[in-house]
Amino acid sequence: MTDAATTNWHEANQRYLSAALAVVREALTQHAARAHGEIGALASSEEVPLTLRRAAEALPIPAALETLCATFALSPFERDVLLLCAGMELDASFAPLCAAAQGDARRAYPTFSLALAALPEAHWSALAPAAPLRRWRLIEVGAGEALTVSPLRIDERIMHYLAGVPYLDERLRGLVEPLHARHDLPPSHRTLMQRMVACWSRRAQDTVWPVLQLCGSEPVSLRAITAAAGAAVGLQVHLLHAADVPMAAAEREALACLWEREAVLSNIALLVDCDALESQDHMRAVRAFVERVQGMLIVVGREPLYLPTRLTLRLDVPQPSVVEQRGLWQRALGVAALNGQVEAVVAQFHLGSHGIYSASAAVLADLAQGREEPLGVQLWDACRVQARPRLDDLAQRLEPGATWEDLVLPDTQCQILREIVVHVRQCARVYETWGFAARGGRGLGLSALFAGASGTGKTMAAEVLASALRLDLYRIDLSQVVSKYIGETEKNLRRVFDAAEAGGAILLFDEAEALFGKRSEVKDSHDRYANIEISYLLQRMEAYRGLAILTTNMKSALDSAFLRRLRFVVQFPFPDTAQRAAIWCRIFPADTPTEGLDAEKLARLNVAGGNIRNIALYAAFLAADTGEPVRMTHLLRAARVECAKLEKPPTEAEIGGWV
Repeated sequence: MTDAATTNWHEANQRYLSAALAVVREALTQHAARAHGEIGALASSEEVPLTLRRAAEALPIPAALETLCATFALSPFERDVLLLCAGMELDASFAPLCAAAQGDARRAYPTFSLALAALPEAHWSALAPAAPLRRWRLIEVGAGEALTVSPLRIDERIMHYLAGVPYLDERLRGLVEPLHARHDLPPSHRTLMQRMVACWSRRAQDTVWPVLQLCGSEPVSLRAITAAAGAAVGLQVHLLHAADVPMAAAEREALACLWEREAVLSNIALLVDCDALESQDHMRAVRAFVERVQGMLIVVGREPLYLPTRLTLRLDVPQPSVVEQRGLWQRALGVAALNGQVEAVVAQFHLGSHGIYSASAAVLADLAQGREEPLGVQLWDACRVQARPRLDDLAQRLEPGATWEDLVLPDTQCQILREIVVHVRQCARVYETWGFAARGGRGLGLSALFAGASGTGKTMAAEVLASALRLDLYRIDLSQVVSKYIGETEKNLRRVFDAAEAGGAILLFDEAEALFGKRSEVKDSHDRYANIEISYLLQRMEAYRGLAILTTNMKSALDSAFLRRLRFVVQFPFPDTAQRAAIWCRIFPADTPTEGLDAEKLARLNVAGGNIRNIALYAAFLAADTGEPVRMTHLLRAARVECAKLEKPPTEAEIGGWV
C-alpha cells in the first residue's frame, strides 16, 4: 500500500476495532443488567452492530482483528473473549463493567466464567490449552483459585497487532535478526534463488512448507541467496543462529510457538544458521526445533541437517566461478577493475560476493584517501584481509618477518624453495588456462614437506615463502585438530581446509608425524578410524589449491603413501661451521649495538639456527640490563644456558677463546 493508503487503513482499522469493542461492551452491559435485575436495560441497541458494519465497509483491506481471527481459526466466541481482554487495555469502561457483571468490585477483570456467561455462542472447548487462544498465547491466564475465575489478559504483542502497530515480538529480539539483500548475486547463485522462489510460489496455498536446506562453505553467500529470495516474494527473512536454540525441551517449545505466531502475524521466514554448530547435543536440539517449527523455514550450513519427519529440498551452493568473480569485481569497482587489474586476485583468492564487495569498498576508500600503492597491490591486500576471519578462529596467523637474505641453506634447498614460489604463482595459468584442472583434481595440490632437526630453519623458510608470495601464513595447532572422538578429526580438518580455500593461505602443520603418521595394520576399530583420518587428509591435500607445508623432525615416521603425494620434499640439514658463521653474522638486527663479536669463534658452537637465535636474544637482554653493547661475555653466558636446556654442556673446543 502507498503511504496514504496505509494511513487510511490505520484510521479505518481503529474505527473498526472500536466498533468491535463496543459490541462486547454492550454484551457486558446487558449481562450486568440481568445480574442486577434491571429488566429495562435488556433491550439491545441496534446502533452498535450497525456501526460495526459501516466500519467494515470503510476498510480498504480486512481489519487486523479479522485477519487474526482467520489466521488462527478463532470461533465467534473466542473472538469475543479476545476482544473482552483487549477492552481492558484500550477502554477504561471495561474494568467497572467486569466488576459489575461478576457482582464483585474486586474482580474488575475478565475471566472465563464471565465470558461463558456474558458472551454469545459460548463453548467450553475455548478454555482448552490446545485451543487457539491458549495454544498461540493470544491471551494469558493469571493466578487464581480455579481456571474459570483466574484473570485473563491479552498478550501485549497481540494487542498492538489489533491496533495496527507492527513490530517484532520483544521476546524474539536478541535471538533473531533481519537479513537484507545487499549485493548482486552471481548467476549461479541467482539460479538457486529462483528455485527457492518457485518452491515458495508452488506452496503458496499449502500449510505444509518444505524445509529448504542450502549447503555450502561460505555462510554469507547462503544468507545472501535466502535474503534475495525473500525480497523477491515480498518476504522478510530473519536469522537465528543454531547455537541460540534452547537445549531444554520446554524452552524450545515456547520459542517454536512464539516464532510460528510471529511468522504468520508479520509474514516472515526463519533462517537457521548451523555453520558454527559443533556439539552433538546441540545438534539434536536444533534438529528437534526444526522438525517442530512450521511455516517457511530455511536451514544453512556446510552439511545438510538430517530431518526424518520433514519434507526437505536441498540446494548445494557452489563458490562463484572465475568468470562470475570477474563480473562481481567489475560491478563493485567499475572502471577501476579494467586493464586486467583483477586477474591476479581472481587467480589467487576465491571470494564470494560479500567478500568481493567488502574488499572493493576498502580499496575505493583507500583510493579516495590518496593511497599511492598500485591498484593491484591494494586489491591483493584487501582480499587477504577478507579471507582472514574464518581461519583466524581455527589457526594461528604468523606475521612473516624473514626474507631470502635471512635464510641460510645450501643452494639446492634454496632452489627448491624458489621453485615452490613459481608453482604457487603460476598454478592458475597451468591449471585453468592450460587445462590441467579439466582432467581432474587429483595431484593438483601444492604440498611440501620440510624435514630436518629442530631449529634448522623450517618455520623460517615458511615465513620466507609467505613474504615472497604476499600470502598469509597459518600454523595449525594439532591439539585443536586431532580428536579422540570418531569423525571429529576429519571435521576439524575440513573446517581448516575450507576456510583456507578462500584466500589460498599457506598452511603450516608443525610436527606432521603426529597427524600424518604411518597407517597401521587394522587390528581394532581405533586402527580403522585412524587410517580413515589419514586417507581423508590425503584427499584434502590433493584437492587443496593453496600451499600446505608440513614440518617434521622424523621423516621416517611419515606414511609412504603420503610421501608419494607430496610435490616437494626439502631436507633441512644441520648447519655446518660455515653456515653457522653466516647465521651469526646476520642474527642481530641492525639497531642492536654489538662490540667485539667474532663470528668464526661463535660458529664453533655446534648448535642449530634456532638455538643460535635463542642465544642471541638471551645475550641481548643481558647487555640491555647492564647498559652495554652485546659482547662475547654476554653470548658465553647465554650459550651456557641454552646448552643446559639441551643437556649438552659446551666443550672447551667450542667456547674456548670467546672471552
